[in-house]
Amino acid sequence: MTTLAWILTATIAGGLLSVAAAAALALNARASQVPILISYAVGTLLGAVFLELLPQAFGMSDNLESLAGVILAGLLLFFVLEKLVLWRHCHQEECEGHVPQAVAAGDHGRSGAVIIIGDTFHNLVDGVLIAAAFLANHNLGVVTALAIIAHEIPQEVSDFLILLHSGYTKARALLLNVVSSAAMVAGGVIAYFALQTMQQWIAPLLGIAIASMLYVAVADLIPGLHRRPELLATVQQVVMIALGVGTIWLVGDLAHAHAGPR
Repeated sequence: MTTLAWILTATIAGGLLSVAAAAALALNARASQVPILISYAVGTLLGAVFLELLPQAFGMSDNLESLAGVILAGLLLFFVLEKLVLWRHCHQEECEGHVPQAVAAGDHGRSGAVIIIGDTFHNLVDGVLIAAAFLANHNLGVVTALAIIAHEIPQEVSDFLILLHSGYTKARALLLNVVSSAAMVAGGVIAYFALQTMQQWIAPLLGIAIASMLYVAVADLIPGLHRRPELLATVQQVVMIALGVGTIWLVGDLAHAHAGPR
């Protein structure tokens, strides 16, 4: 097989396997379990940002101030994006009178739209990393692809849960995640043909992914958890958040142990 064929095989398999494994876990959850599992999604988002993506982005960036600026701009961008989704919804329904139903039914796709955009950038970067590994060494490429697949599964689970929480149907959530995962293939192909010029874009792309995850976790999901202030619910939320962070830490630790620093 040529190097390009290896890259295509690894990125296609990586996207499909991570989505399939996450779908098997997330789509079998009962509707009554989704609010509890949202706490797990918060943990995986925060864990992915602070334990994986931020250290990786800082290590790749030549200018930390510029990277911090990209993350800040990304947060503002997703704030504006969420406003646009709200304005569109307000043209269709009476917003003030519809707030109680909105709380009960989800957030009308706001979190889902933000997380899909951020995950697309994240998958694009993963494709670039897989291509870079294969260009260096085929064995390293295989190990890197396996590590990325393992790392993506808990992240994809949280994406599914957020989409369901935002009011998407299971079929639409699956379709959006499959489309988003295609960015991994695009990243791999683009990197194969233009890796030297792509290197400088990896850190900013990670910065946008970081901004999306932080915004969804802190601005959209955590405020919803505060609507259940009772002690038992709080304990459940803390445990599930810790479990989400722990999952990212464990998978990342195992992946780095076998693949070395990405």
